[in-house]
Amino acid sequence: MTDQPTPRVSYGEIARLFLRLSLTAFGGPVAHIALAEDELVERKRWLSRDHFLALVSATNLIPGPNSTEVMIHTGYVLRGIPGALLSGACFIGPAFLLTLAFSVIYVSAGAIPEVGSLLRGISPVIVAIIAHVGWRLLRAALRDAALWLLFILGTAALLLPGLNISELAVMLAAGLLYAVYKSGFRLPSSFSVFSVSSVPLWWNLSFPLLPALQTVQAAPAALWDIFWYFLKIGSVLFGSGYILISYIQQDVVNGFGWLTTRQLLDAVAIGQTTPGPVLTTVTTVGYIVAGLPGAIVGTLGVFLPSFVLVILTAPLIPRMRRNRFLGAFLSGVNAGVLAAILVTLIDLGNAALHTADGSAWSPLAVLLALGALGLLLRFKVNATWLILAGGLIGLLTQL
Repeated sequence: MTDQPTPRVSYGEIARLFLRLSLTAFGGPVAHIALAEDELVERKRWLSRDHFLALVSATNLIPGPNSTEVMIHTGYVLRGIPGALLSGACFIGPAFLLTLAFSVIYVSAGAIPEVGSLLRGISPVIVAIIAHVGWRLLRAALRDAALWLLFILGTAALLLPGLNISELAVMLAAGLLYAVYKSGFRLPSSFSVFSVSSVPLWWNLSFPLLPALQTVQAAPAALWDIFWYFLKIGSVLFGSGYILISYIQQDVVNGFGWLTTRQLLDAVAIGQTTPGPVLTTVTTVGYIVAGLPGAIVGTLGVFLPSFVLVILTAPLIPRMRRNRFLGAFLSGVNAGVLAAILVTLIDLGNAALHTADGSAWSPLAVLLALGALGLLLRFKVNATWLILAGGLIGLLTQL
């Protein structure tokens, strides 16, 4: 598996791109990854599509917010550890500041600004972007019948009611099945790339913390308590950032008593309203609990493990891709990732293309999605402009 040479990209170019992505990345982790692929692979050609898929697969195998870790990984590939720190900070920073501003308004006014029409205009465009990028990734990743079969089975496992199979389990199963199939049903001795000195660094870090997350007692919230709690969350949180909500409900609301259920729902709404990582919900939680210092330490705590884990594991990816067994494993994981993207696309599409009350299809939303998809396919319009246009149409039409 070969790649195009990695271009020499300046720190200024990295900063400008990821600052812009942070300000336009609505729609959750899958949408963020779609926007990143459009910029990094299709437009700027900083990464090949195979390389980008490898980064996406790798981030699904470590704890933390997937889309943020893809951005950090990209910075590492382009400019090493300084690039990783810069790309991650630029992707998180503007989203943190926007979320903080909304949190200040919420706490002072007791209400969330009305932005429903804006988001309902953006959502159909996000669906079109994910569909377009998903199709490109599908053609690049599923190179043989076995991968197509794993993709179909993974999609069925995630869609079938009652199974409750996690996305991580589907990705790992697809990776292992394809790796064993391609290696002739033998585990190679080179599997030691995942030795105790490498991946178990995060395994040993995260899993001892799991019991601590369950041991919660009502107590006043000191800044250290906020930082340490969200540091542990960031160290064990697999999959989508939306899983964070269940942790907060169980611990911060029911256990610590730092928030009410109503405040949690409002914090989630603010996190959804602003672009960038979903985990900036923690910014609002921290602000409600302890003001500006709480917002800062909570955000630092939840994102810090992502930087550490990406920097520790990033050197392994080239070795994995050169190794036959592990390269096949990543290819299988890709099939599971694409299954998760398709399921997310179905869920988002169902929500985005209906009226606000969900009772019927919205003709304008459907037209927005189809129009955006047509522009992407035919004219390769920059996704940022489509998002801005969708938001403007939503505001003007009160969609």
